Amino acid sequence: MENRQIDIIFKNNKNVKLGLIPGHFATNHSHVNYFVDMTTTKTQYRAARETARELAKVYAHSKHIDTILCFEGTEMVGAFLARDLCQHGGGMNGGNDIAVITPETNMNNQMIFRDNLQKNIYNKEILLLMSSISTGKSINRCVECLQYYSGKLAGVAAIFSAISEYNGIKIDCVFTREDLPEYKTMLPAECELCASGVKVDAIVNSFGYSKI
Repeated sequence: MENRQIDIIFKNNKNVKLGLIPGHFATNHSHVNYFVDMTTTKTQYRAARETARELAKVYAHSKHIDTILCFEGTEMVGAFLARDLCQHGGGMNGGNDIAVITPETNMNNQMIFRDNLQKNIYNKEILLLMSSISTGKSINRCVECLQYYSGKLAGVAAIFSAISEYNGIKIDCVFTREDLPEYKTMLPAECELCASGVKVDAIVNSFGYSKI
């Protein structure tokens, strides 16, 4: 599969890119015709730093953010994003600190925060940071977790999002559907590839893919 990969480079920064592998892939919520590979962005210093820099431009003049809540392996990007937002002298965060945390998942697959981390959520302005958003259903789970711990939603950011908003929630991202015009997300029961008899290449999630 890797030999099919093509790179999509961000128009304003050559160090920010996505890897795209065409095929037939199944996620928890849908079937897609491309696997969006963010391994480099989430694991390598320069790519993570530059991706965060582009996201920081979106929030440079936004409301105050107390905590960046990282999902889907975006902790390195989140750390760089916190640094960039804190460095905007007199800007959105006025030099105040930003916490960067990740929820824990319990045995019932529920997102939880231990007592020592809850102070970074309760009554705080929270930015949700995700790697990829296709249908938006994953946002529901994140928002429900945030509400349970009495956090305030300041925004939703993603490296790539196929949608611009979900249930009235605006999504800010580096790469949009316009950058991936051939990308399709389909309900399993309505999948064009399944209907054409094309076998699923791999099961995918935020960690990567497993070939079938």
